[in-house]
Amino acid sequence: MNTITLSWIALPFFVGFVIYLLPQLDRYLALSMAFVSAGYALQLFVSQSPLTLNLLDNFGVTLMVDQLSGYFILTNGLVTAAVILYCWHSKKTAFFYAQTIILHGSVNAAFVCSDLISLYVALEVISIASFLLIAYPRTDRSIWVGLRYLFVSNVAMLFYLVGAVLVYQAHHSFGFGGLRVAPPEALALIFVGLLTKGGIFVSGLWLPLTHSESETPVSAILSGVVVKAGVFPLVRCALMVEEVDPIVRIFGVSTALLGVFYAVFEKDTKRMLAFHTISQLGFIMAAPVVGGFYALTHGLVKSALFLIAGVLPSRNFKELQHQPIATLIWIALVMASFSISGFPLLSGFGAKVLTTKNLLPWQAIAMNIAALGTAISFAKFIFLPRGGKADVQPGFWAAIILLIGGLFLANIVYYEAYTVENIIKPLATIGVGWLAYLLIFKHSIYRLPRVLEEFEHLIGVMSLILILLFWKGFAWLGF
Repeated sequence: MNTITLSWIALPFFVGFVIYLLPQLDRYLALSMAFVSAGYALQLFVSQSPLTLNLLDNFGVTLMVDQLSGYFILTNGLVTAAVILYCWHSKKTAFFYAQTIILHGSVNAAFVCSDLISLYVALEVISIASFLLIAYPRTDRSIWVGLRYLFVSNVAMLFYLVGAVLVYQAHHSFGFGGLRVAPPEALALIFVGLLTKGGIFVSGLWLPLTHSESETPVSAILSGVVVKAGVFPLVRCALMVEEVDPIVRIFGVSTALLGVFYAVFEKDTKRMLAFHTISQLGFIMAAPVVGGFYALTHGLVKSALFLIAGVLPSRNFKELQHQPIATLIWIALVMASFSISGFPLLSGFGAKVLTTKNLLPWQAIAMNIAALGTAISFAKFIFLPRGGKADVQPGFWAAIILLIGGLFLANIVYYEAYTVENIIKPLATIGVGWLAYLLIFKHSIYRLPRVLEEFEHLIGVMSLILILLFWKGFAWLGF
């Protein structure tokens, strides 16, 4: 099993370079690699035995593969496969498919890291591969958005690296367990880096512009899996170091509320989905013990929603209210919106019930408000007119069937959720959300300011203030 795991980690990078040598097979090689990852993840659920690989014993460089990793890896495999199917009949070059698979492999590596230094390497490769995909159209706008993302990411990882060195100085190991004895400033720097990389709370406000301005398939893979490379280590640390758990939960709740607040008032489809990605990452962090299942559900549904948004006649919700969309596309849009709102029969229902049951009492009210905001946000899609026409490429439907089919199949994982009490609450929340949308938010013209998303604020205010807040917060908690 050790050999299989190491081969699986290295294989995407090998395939990525082979694509350059055999460009005529680019799509086939990329798709095969995505399904290999999905198959590897599924066998983790069958074996149910965690695997730990000590690569450098003296430095604590360790890989850990378990069911938590399995959920994230499965998400990566399915979302990458869907994106490749979506692009199947497009004119994407071998460069695009090679970078997609290299990004895929880097994200996989992040999902098995159990130490700070190997995670740093994985996150840096993710940044470079993501930048190349964001800038793929080679327009001035795409290059600027890509450079903006790369600069914010690199600054965040600089903070992270300094924190990792401080952990090693205190514990003589880069393992996550060293966080128990690390000084407050080390934890502050590491968490600021991961929060920024994962698009969490105000440090994640680089995300809406990046995800909304990227090409549709790139937006799908960024929101579906890439941002989770920053969230996964936070969830892992919360499960391994109990002192970290309350901090992760606090930021989970704060992020869920911040993202959904912006999403409710957003008038642009892709920006609304991007803000809602921030919110849903908060749900993953709010209950770390079940964060893996929620990550799988969110990855499938958000990728599907971005792909569908890419074929709508407009990105403006006000214009879409007067432009009927094709009935089949509307059905797919409604099914995805139902899932993320917590409607029964789709895995979003089980994920939200499972998360709710693992919240602490002080989290309940805030997370219920976030769930209500989710229902309001996606009512914008559900109540769009239908009956129009759309010309989509065949690969679009293959991708959507894979993702939405995954939502139905994943629903089986937590079939115990189907009790009368569990069904009534989300249905009531969705009903109240729809009513609030129809009576209040549908006709709202209020737009939230974007000042916090400006580049100079992201770097000059966000990072420095968060470092100060973390420093004082961790010191107050007695680290």
